[in-house]
Amino acid sequence: MINVTVVTNTPTTPHQFAIPLSDGGLLTPLEELTQQVLDLHKADKAPGSAARVLVGQNIALVVGVGSQYKPRDFAAAAVRAASDKAPLVLVASSAEEVKAFAEGAILGQKTPARFKKDSKSDLDVQIVFQEKVDISKEVSVAGTIVAIRELVNMPANELWPNRLAQEAKAMAKGLPIDVEIWDEKRLHKERCGGILGVGKGSVRPPRLVKLTYRGGGKHIALVGKGITFDTGGLSLKPPLSMIGMKYDMAGAASVLGAIVGAAQLGVKANITAFMCLAENMPSGEATRPGDVLTMRNGKTVEVLNTDAEGRLVLGDGLSLASELSPDHIVDIATLTGAASVALGKRYAGLMGHGAAIELAKKASSVADEQLWEMPLPEELREILKSDTADMVNSRIGAPAGGMLVGGLFLSEFVAKDASWAHLDIASSANNDGSPYSVYPSGATGVMIRTLIEMARHS
Repeated sequence: MINVTVVTNTPTTPHQFAIPLSDGGLLTPLEELTQQVLDLHKADKAPGSAARVLVGQNIALVVGVGSQYKPRDFAAAAVRAASDKAPLVLVASSAEEVKAFAEGAILGQKTPARFKKDSKSDLDVQIVFQEKVDISKEVSVAGTIVAIRELVNMPANELWPNRLAQEAKAMAKGLPIDVEIWDEKRLHKERCGGILGVGKGSVRPPRLVKLTYRGGGKHIALVGKGITFDTGGLSLKPPLSMIGMKYDMAGAASVLGAIVGAAQLGVKANITAFMCLAENMPSGEATRPGDVLTMRNGKTVEVLNTDAEGRLVLGDGLSLASELSPDHIVDIATLTGAASVALGKRYAGLMGHGAAIELAKKASSVADEQLWEMPLPEELREILKSDTADMVNSRIGAPAGGMLVGGLFLSEFVAKDASWAHLDIASSANNDGSPYSVYPSGATGVMIRTLIEMARHS
């Protein structure tokens, strides 16, 4: 983890200092950085770009910010451009900017890898401001998000349902969070047929982790999809589609990060988080296409596609959340490939009904995360009808509105008048391109800050 401190004076030793370059020019003019020098070093105003210019004994990092200066993004880009060999200096103009710099600096770093030597950065970031500012909470929460990214990046042979459950318990240690881990026997007792049905093909059985934080105020329930690896089950994915399926537990990791972050901040809300964990594998014990599962709320589901498994584990989690009658319910999942088709690589899809929809929009705006509301068209509900059970989990050969059909399926596990938001992060949980904004390559931890803001303002 990089080290971030607030200082009142610029260091006298050689250092790197970052300067934002916008469409209108340098936001902090410097005599040595003439237009000729900027052109010579190919300084670019495009967001995230950076040019290194020698200024005396120091290095100026000219960081592009485009038409809109965002302190978090600027700090993140500066960290990515900086060398570990000298301190990175950021000059803030307000206490709010100090905190944004601290958050962006930590979030912008490359995610450490447990199985790769020398993957951690030793960069020293010094934020210069006229007075000391407490950045401990920003540093703690940003550090938690980095830890969640590291967890999501872990290979499936090192992270299975029970191991993820134990990781959740370890992350909650020392915080006012109660942790319950339900094994397969408890899942049977609690009638969680969706989670059991998805996990029965694996030698590593499923789990449900229930995390409870009592901060006072309104009650928000979070439900996360946690498929530690998704082969597609007996509806086996082709090889190319199986690459990256270790990321299919990002939803469960996100609710873990959100409740831990909320506890670190002392958010005045009551939060219950459900991590629905299973490994979707083909075997002689696996759920077959055509099998019928009985879910926690008593509804029966004919499984036509074992690769539409995320909605099955979420159905049980949403049922458990609904039984608590919270003020808001939010589920988050890498649910559908259709989300990427519709929204590209950076937006999360938002569906649902009630007050949670506007709450999610406002929270994502505060967190500066990209969210787009999608409809739940009633005419598509016909796709879910079954002659054998209450509904099917998917209709083979009916690709229209795939993301929306996933949302419609989940709506069967919340009350029609509930305040409920469904976040499909299949397109944004993993960044397989270059870093952007505060997101590195690999797991992004997207929507964790939005979930925390939803709890804060619920």
